[in-house]
Amino acid sequence: MRPLTWLALLGLLPVFGCGDDEAPPLSSPVGPVVPETQRPGDPAAGYRALINRGYVSCGMPYSAWVKVVPPRPSGIPGREGDNANLPPQLTAFRTASGVEVVGPNCLACHSGHINGQYVIGLGNTDQDLTGDLSAYVLFAGGLVTDPVEQTEYQKFKQRVDAIAPYVGTRTIGSNSADNLGVVLFAHRDVATLAWSQKPLLALPPEEPVPVRVPPWWRMSKKNAMFYNAAGRGDQARIMMTASALCTDSVPAAEAIDSYFPDVRAWIVELLPPAWPFAIDSARAAQGRAVFEDTCARCHGTYGAGGSYPNLVVAVEEVGTDPMLAVDAAGFAGRFVNWFNRSFYGRIARYAPARGYIAPPLDGIWAVAPYLHNGSVPTLAALLSSSTRPRYWTRSFDSTDYDPAGVGWHFSALDHGQAEASSEDQRKRIYDTTLPGYSNAGHPFGDGLTTDQRAAVIEYLKTL
Repeated sequence: MRPLTWLALLGLLPVFGCGDDEAPPLSSPVGPVVPETQRPGDPAAGYRALINRGYVSCGMPYSAWVKVVPPRPSGIPGREGDNANLPPQLTAFRTASGVEVVGPNCLACHSGHINGQYVIGLGNTDQDLTGDLSAYVLFAGGLVTDPVEQTEYQKFKQRVDAIAPYVGTRTIGSNSADNLGVVLFAHRDVATLAWSQKPLLALPPEEPVPVRVPPWWRMSKKNAMFYNAAGRGDQARIMMTASALCTDSVPAAEAIDSYFPDVRAWIVELLPPAWPFAIDSARAAQGRAVFEDTCARCHGTYGAGGSYPNLVVAVEEVGTDPMLAVDAAGFAGRFVNWFNRSFYGRIARYAPARGYIAPPLDGIWAVAPYLHNGSVPTLAALLSSSTRPRYWTRSFDSTDYDPAGVGWHFSALDHGQAEASSEDQRKRIYDTTLPGYSNAGHPFGDGLTTDQRAAVIEYLKTL
């Protein structure tokens, strides 16, 4: 049994909802995104809440959990009570009925390993969301005997059963958070957030649009959340929808929202990990000049006096896989309207643009694979589109890092998932011919010489 599989999926529930599709949904133009006022918060309190509080609101009874996974030290500072002996991605807390449960927290998706180092805030590209997560919950249910605990277990199982058919990705490392949120909101009353076992709105297609979870440290510069800059207004309110799995009333949501400005305050203070290898300073200086001439219009400048433009680039211009920007179920009009009419939309809003925001590149060395869907394994391939593999695989060993190419060591294959010899092999293949998984676009490095590309890569290591 792999007990973290189903929990990892539920780590950061996004804010995609379903709703009224009669009113025209809000949308945003491409171009610069202006800043908006954010609620202040206490970063230290935010960290404590992030790793100790039960904002997902339900989970597996702790008594059943410890029968499957023996307690062991968490490995991160600040964990309290039973959390000190749980993996960082899980939180133990008591529900209103007094039952201690183990549920996921944001680190399930927003932490990971790079070059052997565990980094909070790094998007998790090792998650295996390709299987049926409901099977794990069903197995653990046989270990729950107390009637009150059984009630808590059934609530958790009910929600997992609802989302399970809609969250399976094609390959390890891809994230299906968009579909996850859509299903949860489809089961909720837009005014009260009450759960309805029968969906109140049409469910999304079962095939999720894949995303690569972005690093948290970008939030210090970003005026909008998500790849298509859909998340506008109060960012803490958007973040707190990590609670959407089992938060079934507006008062319960308000209680969680009361401390999420603290969580946001901690996130925006995060710094990326520094490049751990040697840097050729002279070449990096050459690369900076090329970068500022070629890349800075979209990605900004760095160092003293640097600035980030918060620029959404039209999907036709950037040329990357368009599905998330123009055809993703999570951004269909009825879902945008649901969010904007709900509690979450009181001080935040959804207004997606038909394009992708060019991200800040701080710590870019650590966030491979690249593009919004994780389709390109190295920076070297990102800057030379003709070298990108059509089909590729990697070991998912975080020490298997390629400092020359800046990204993951990978093996190019001569076949895609349809020709895989086993299920285990299939889910390890990144197949760029699948819908939503294309590695096309972002050709902006193709016009550089080989030396210029190498210099830019050297400079990017310093960010």
